[in-house]
Amino acid sequence: MVEGTMGSHHKEGSTKMSQINTVAAGIDVAKEQLDIAVHGCKQSWRVANTPEGFRDLLRLMHQHQVARIGLEATGGYERDVVEYLRTAGLAVIVLQPVQVRAYAVMKLRRAKTDRIDAQLIAAFVAEHAVMREAPDPRLAGLSERLTCLEQIEEDMARIKVRLEHVRDPDVLLNWKADLARLKQRRASMMARFLIALRQHDDLATRLKLLLSIDGIGPRTAIALLIRMPELGRLSRGEAAALVGLAPFNNDSGKRSRQRCIAGGRTRLRTSLYAAALPAAFRWNAALVSLYVRLKAAGKPHKLALVACARKLVIFANTVLARGTPWVKGGACS
Repeated sequence: MVEGTMGSHHKEGSTKMSQINTVAAGIDVAKEQLDIAVHGCKQSWRVANTPEGFRDLLRLMHQHQVARIGLEATGGYERDVVEYLRTAGLAVIVLQPVQVRAYAVMKLRRAKTDRIDAQLIAAFVAEHAVMREAPDPRLAGLSERLTCLEQIEEDMARIKVRLEHVRDPDVLLNWKADLARLKQRRASMMARFLIALRQHDDLATRLKLLLSIDGIGPRTAIALLIRMPELGRLSRGEAAALVGLAPFNNDSGKRSRQRCIAGGRTRLRTSLYAAALPAAFRWNAALVSLYVRLKAAGKPHKLALVACARKLVIFANTVLARGTPWVKGGACS
């Protein structure tokens, strides 16, 4: 059931909507409810964050001829409604919360309620948001599994640290048993990932191309395929920035600060950084050369590894863009 408030339309807003080709809506997502606003319309609505509520929402979107819908990523509470709306053929933009708050600051809006947030999202989508290609539904389910795999690896790392400080034999035995179970579960998940990806010809081809790169193994290739499906359609700078490995300037006036990396896809960046260490020390000649050159120039170890991780994602982007395997010696660099 749709709950509405402020039942009259704003005349100026209605005029504005009639002058543009697309009507935008904003949804503020909570665990149990969805607050909805249509740009240019004073009325707001609330529906349950349930399949029944989604049907009411869809009828509302059709009634107002909404073409674009924006909502914030909320840690998972938005996934079902996003999938429902996209399946129904509507264009949905999932925004970062920082984008909406920055827009509110720009508009000098300090008040914050669910209804106000929905209105802000609707206005942002109407004025600034850029439509992007919807995610591959085949990768959506695999993304959740990959997060589970990453969490298993985090648990394994914590247990290894604990083992360094345990003296009691019983406690030591328990932790080792837990670690063995996690290792077995990780290996099983990795095997299922590779089977799932190789069931699709296009994904199997992309996986093979990524595995051709010296220093990229199955674990990193899986992360790149699932976490960064845009690879192969980006520039070098875009690929590095999207994963959070592009250093940004931080200068003002006569003051010049050290450039730093920031933002991006944290879990993928962690995977690439972990892969860069063995690649730069042994497996990839181009990265070994880069690491040695940076260290000789006085760069710290971590900075050199970040540069190697950045090169890895650039190599991956280049290989997928060309559709040809990696050439030994780093011809794609």
